[in-house]
Amino acid sequence: MNNPYSSFGVSDATYKVASELKESISGAYQRVDDICSRNQLKVLRAFQNARLSEVHFGFPTGYGYDDVGREKLEQIYAEVFGGESSYVRVQISSGTQAIAACLYGVLRPGDDMICATGLPYDTLCTVIGLKADDAKSNGSLREFDIGFSQVELKTDGSVDIEGVLHAITPKTKLVLIQKSKGYSTRPCLNSALMADAIRSVKTLHPDVVVLVDNCYGEFVEDQEPCELGADLCAGSLIKNPGGGICPSGGYIVGRADLVEKVASHVTAPGLGSHVGPSLGFNRIIAQGLYLAPHIVSESMKGAIFASALFEKFGFSCAPASTDLRGDIVQSVQFENAEQVIAFCKIVQASSPVDAFVTPEPWPMPGYDSDVIMAAGTFTQGSSIELSADGPIKSPYMVYMQGGLVSEQVKLAAMLAVERMGGRIA
Repeated sequence: MNNPYSSFGVSDATYKVASELKESISGAYQRVDDICSRNQLKVLRAFQNARLSEVHFGFPTGYGYDDVGREKLEQIYAEVFGGESSYVRVQISSGTQAIAACLYGVLRPGDDMICATGLPYDTLCTVIGLKADDAKSNGSLREFDIGFSQVELKTDGSVDIEGVLHAITPKTKLVLIQKSKGYSTRPCLNSALMADAIRSVKTLHPDVVVLVDNCYGEFVEDQEPCELGADLCAGSLIKNPGGGICPSGGYIVGRADLVEKVASHVTAPGLGSHVGPSLGFNRIIAQGLYLAPHIVSESMKGAIFASALFEKFGFSCAPASTDLRGDIVQSVQFENAEQVIAFCKIVQASSPVDAFVTPEPWPMPGYDSDVIMAAGTFTQGSSIELSADGPIKSPYMVYMQGGLVSEQVKLAAMLAVERMGGRIA
């Protein structure tokens, strides 16, 4: 048996067990390949329809008026993600910023919003003003008299549609759906579950804006939120749609009037989407989007393999290796903080960048406990590259995501089961 991972410290015995998983995960791999093919062709068609040319890869500066390359990119994003319009800017530095821009762009004092998927991700809680220490919530929605309520998911992980509809009042302006689970134990929402929720809200309350936080979910399935009826969706270019090569950026896609409201918040009323130079990044943003379906498929295959291997060695994982997936996140549950830290150190040591660095927990802004983050990435914070992170608190979950190449994910998973005392179940 030829073990190509032996030089990294993976034993022949572990490699043999890993190799024997191929048959059990072949069906899941085939699903990933089928979705990748459909998404890749959709992206290719959008590029062709936009008549993208090398002339669009220039270096606009200053205000960015008449940035023809940026206009082409936004046409492509709108088609790929199923919206009337899009706003794609390298100046948006995170998914939280993109989602926050949507909230501030759409909501006005006296409006209410509902999160249909329970408590939002930690950093959005600060944006909304849900943190106990409001001194750290300067400019939160709460300070602008914008109300918030949440509806918990049902026990099977689906949206409590009846509960959401009951919670909507004449003051409700927006319903937020967070596709990925964030630092929670719930399953990710898939397209079918999202479609049911969106359709139910829009049928009875057509004027209520449905916004989907699409972070970690792009190209995992063959339909995006706006194709399912959402009014807006948003995400980060250092996650899935950046293809692992975008150095920064975010996107908002959806109804043209709403997208322009968001743009007016990011820039200024009267300026909106007309300003914001692409600064020579159009080529990288375009190429990243073009590569994204295949990069996401590599990440998915790595996650499926890791889940199957962890299960084999007795660890609790979500989703399971054979489950349908809606995002690139793979969670693994451990017994204590020490194991969480050890796992993240293994992931860091399996990276192409900063493999010699030792990650440690720290009080990361926007979170209510110390967080450890392993990310030996080419782009800081890029979660389409292999990373692992988790809050240092019960139930001691680590959230692993990304992987530009599945071999790196496989290496980290095999080293983890060997070094953390896993036993074949």
